[in-house]
Amino acid sequence: MTGDKIASAARACIGTPFRPQGRLAGVGLDCIGLAAVAVRAGGTDVEPPSDYDLSGDCGSRLPDALEALGLSRADTARTGDVMLFRSGRLQQHLGICTGRGFVHAHLGLRRVVETPFPAPWPVLGIWRVKEGG
Repeated sequence: MTGDKIASAARACIGTPFRPQGRLAGVGLDCIGLAAVAVRAGGTDVEPPSDYDLSGDCGSRLPDALEALGLSRADTARTGDVMLFRSGRLQQHLGICTGRGFVHAHLGLRRVVETPFPAPWPVLGIWRVKEGG
C-alpha cells in the first residue's frame, strides 16, 4: 500500500539532522525535503520547491505546490498522508502521518523525529498521494 511505503520512508529518516533546504536522507532534511523523500518512496516522482520561506505568510503557495506535485486534498488523515500545520503565527510546517503520530523535521531538536498525536499545532490541510502514483 502506498501510504505504508510513505510512512516507512519517513520513519527511516528519523535521526537525520535538520538542515534548511535539506534534501538528503541521512545527511540533512527540512520538512519539505522530508515530505519529498517520503512521497517518492510511494511512487510519485516529486521535486520539491526550493524558493520558499516557511516563516513567512505564504498563504496558499504551499498548498498549491502540494497539489501541483500530484497530491490530492483529503478530509481526514491516514497513514502516509502529508499534513500541513500552522506551527506559529506566520509559520507553516509539514509532517507525514504514521497513524499513531507524524514524522517531521523538528527545528528545535535539530533532527527528524516522530511526534505522537494529537499534534501541538492546528492542521491546515491534508494531502494524499493517489494509489499507483
